[in-house]
Amino acid sequence: MNAWNYTRVHEFILMGLTSRQDVQIALFVIFLICYLASLVGNILIISISRISPHLHTPMYLFLSNLSFLDIWFTSSIVPKMLINFLSVKKSISFDGCFAQLFMHMGLGGAECCILLAMAYDRYVAICSPLHYTTIMHPVLCIKMASGSWIGGLANSLIHTVFALQLPFCGPNTINHFFCEVPTVVELACTDVSLNKTVIFLCAIFVVMLPFFLILITYGYIISSILKISTSLGRKKAFSTCASHIIVVTLFYGTIIFMYMRPGDSHVANQDKMATLFYSVVTPMLNPFIYTLRNQDVKAAVLGIIRKKVV
Repeated sequence: MNAWNYTRVHEFILMGLTSRQDVQIALFVIFLICYLASLVGNILIISISRISPHLHTPMYLFLSNLSFLDIWFTSSIVPKMLINFLSVKKSISFDGCFAQLFMHMGLGGAECCILLAMAYDRYVAICSPLHYTTIMHPVLCIKMASGSWIGGLANSLIHTVFALQLPFCGPNTINHFFCEVPTVVELACTDVSLNKTVIFLCAIFVVMLPFFLILITYGYIISSILKISTSLGRKKAFSTCASHIIVVTLFYGTIIFMYMRPGDSHVANQDKMATLFYSVVTPMLNPFIYTLRNQDVKAAVLGIIRKKVV
């Protein structure tokens, strides 16, 4: 019999981060500020990259894609979370829950792939600088960016389709602040070992494989940097990778902690904190990480300001 024929759950209850009303009000203010900062920062990155001609390079094409991803990645979670902070009944519809699940998995998977594309860009820039413009052709860059989105969509479709085959007939309380795949799957009133296997296998291909390729890429990058004769040259080469290394560490550190552990080792509060970090905090920090030490972006901003003043 098809699972849809006996699905009884029409909505899910999200337990959120805390049940204390005074703390929820404080969290509402904190995450509203974080969300607005994330939107403003990432929109500025996209706008500056499009307006400034000297930023029309592969690196900023990928960075714009990352910013666009981060806008929707955090938007798939935070608005509903903010509403629930102020609501008595913290519910989400069945369809809304799976839409949230679909967006979160798709955008998260695409971000893993975009970070790999950015690592390859840095590899070519440092290891083959004379052939950079030939190798990082606009067509290749567009294919890499498109492939990242397609990979994320495929990952999301797999998780969503498998989860929708499960019968949800109660309970309907999710011990989380949004509908994340592992927590939703746990509510099914049937054996979910296949779904857990799918989650683990997808994590290997979508999370771990790009991560290991990034590590290999940086192995070659570091080897090339160490061969540079001057300390100033080594410092300059490393500075072009520093922002990306920080972002990769923040994003992958928490997402690996979340998805690459055995199912029976998950602790609700730890999972919430890990998800909160890579889904909300990291998208807010990325624009600052990429702009604070980036002279090209600073120069572009100053150029735009001068034009406005004149």
